Amino acid sequence: MHINPGRIRAIRDGEAHGPVIYWMSRDQRVSDNWALLYSLDIARRLNEALAVVFCLTPRFMGATAEDRSYRFMLDGLKELEKRLSGLGIAFILAHGDPGDVIPSLIDDSRAGILVADFSPLRISRTWKSMVAGRTEIPFHEVDAHNIVPCWIASQKQEWSAHTFRLKIRKHLAEFMEEFPDPRPPPRPWRESVDNRWNAPADQDAPSWMIRSGEQAAAAQLERFISEDLDLYASHRNDPTRDVQSGLSPYLHFGQISAQRVALNVMAVGGDHSEFLDELIVRRELADNFCYYNEHYDSMDGMPEWARTTLDDHRGDRRDYIYSHEELECAKTHDDLWNAAQLEMRIRGKMHGYLRMYWAKKILEWSESPEDALRTAIRLNDRYELDGRDPNGYTGCGWSIGGLHDRPFGERPVFGKIRYMSYGGMRRKFDVRKYIDRIFQMADQ
Repeated sequence: MHINPGRIRAIRDGEAHGPVIYWMSRDQRVSDNWALLYSLDIARRLNEALAVVFCLTPRFMGATAEDRSYRFMLDGLKELEKRLSGLGIAFILAHGDPGDVIPSLIDDSRAGILVADFSPLRISRTWKSMVAGRTEIPFHEVDAHNIVPCWIASQKQEWSAHTFRLKIRKHLAEFMEEFPDPRPPPRPWRESVDNRWNAPADQDAPSWMIRSGEQAAAAQLERFISEDLDLYASHRNDPTRDVQSGLSPYLHFGQISAQRVALNVMAVGGDHSEFLDELIVRRELADNFCYYNEHYDSMDGMPEWARTTLDDHRGDRRDYIYSHEELECAKTHDDLWNAAQLEMRIRGKMHGYLRMYWAKKILEWSESPEDALRTAIRLNDRYELDGRDPNGYTGCGWSIGGLHDRPFGERPVFGKIRYMSYGGMRRKFDVRKYIDRIFQMADQ
């Protein structure tokens, strides 16, 4: 099986002897998963068994078992367990802190090698460091989330999409390859597995709620390509048309591969460069930012020009200042903003164009840029199904802190940060139609 070695790097090298554990976290799928394929390849070479382990923490970056995003993830993992079982691969749903749980599983199973997903986020890197310090077996990391592995696309933080686009295009031909099908490991896992699931699937969800799992993700991709892909370039910024892909929750939880999305879109032919640029350049630029900037979730990580201009206008008068609670409950004077916040609370999803307006208004209505960024991230992480994600931190940073952007004409509060207004939104799309639709949804 060919797996590009550039996708793989050793956290700890060494010779493997014994069963293989794939510590799955960010890429929660069977199909089109380079980390799973690599783990299977090792198991065949060693003539050993393979177990996929997912570590369920009681709280993950503020998420709890009662949150919609947690339930969405669990529903997808239940489907994953069945698909892995069909391939003869054990799935272990572990409970607790990965820094404790993973080393214990390694000891109990006498595993010979550990494989993990790549993530640029601080908490994932901390867990891996803890695990590496408590084990002695080889430990490899696979970037199955990005098309071009993050450490290959660029070796430094990129300050604009333009510079990153030039770099990533050099590597696309090498890494944009078709996936082989996964095949069963040569041996079964020795221990029986009886997983404990904390939350049942929500069978009574309204039809417009977002369904979880690999099958739902594949169906959404097929629907987008057949119905909306040709309209994306011309209507992607119109929330009343809603021709965006709808794939962000599935990409966030790794229930679909971005590489699979790109391959299928390119296979239909035609010019879909604007969608592919968002999918590849913008999405992987977010990983680049979080990987190379440890302050990705604070104003300290924003460009110097942006911090300077916001400092210059720190004392400007704000016409409105809203508390976190008022914003969370959509109790502002702006009916468009309220509708966007309600959509996020109800569906776990907000239209991409409105997410920019939503965050910029938080800057306008907060006492400081630091308060605005904290509030935007907290609300995004709590209510968006694709929250707690590099794209979310990068999007909030772009809207509030000028990340990956340039200076614009100076104005109160914003300084030289790009501004968006209610009037400008009205010129872009039928604002009243969108507001009425969301409030009707809220009444159901």
